[in-house]
Amino acid sequence: MPKILRFYDNIKFETREALNDAGKTVYTIYGQPIVFNSKTDIGYFEETIESAALSDVNSLRDVLLFINHNDRMIPLARSRNNTSVSTMRLSVNEFGLNFEADLDVENNTDAKSLYSAIQRQDITGMSFAFTVTTERWENLDTDKPLRVIEKFDRIYEVSAVNFPAYEATSINNRSDKDALDSAKLTLDNVRSLTNNDELELLKLKAKLYI
Repeated sequence: MPKILRFYDNIKFETREALNDAGKTVYTIYGQPIVFNSKTDIGYFEETIESAALSDVNSLRDVLLFINHNDRMIPLARSRNNTSVSTMRLSVNEFGLNFEADLDVENNTDAKSLYSAIQRQDITGMSFAFTVTTERWENLDTDKPLRVIEKFDRIYEVSAVNFPAYEATSINNRSDKDALDSAKLTLDNVRSLTNNDELELLKLKAKLYI
């Protein structure tokens, strides 16, 4: 099952610095990469995520933090089974998925750059990679159908991104184009299956009336 990317702009990022028990400064970023019950324009269709989509705890069993989905780099933080000692902690409420990630700005230049970019509001967007267990489609016969994600299979990673927009006029990097192409393929496949189902139903009706 291929992973799907979703991008959001104007994420309410926060940065905080605090001393831990050892007297060392901990640099933490906060954000909300997944929002429930809010329509997002994917370009070829609209999409919304139901509030029960993350009810399966296994969907968050191992989630990494990257910049621009660059999974060839060392992850900036990681949530393994969402334990309190993970460098990234995840929480789900009625609004969506929230995260807090401790960044090693002293030893990792990418982490330091990201922390600075969020503080300066040069980065305000997030994306996440996922697969779906159950979904439904509405208004498939219209130019802008609605995809409702009912249950995630797994969230693989969350990313701070430079260009979170999906609109075709705002495709600025490969990740954006791949995501838009994936959205079109998803819609084409669903419509194809629907048409095939309708065709089989017509064939069945024809046989019954012979």
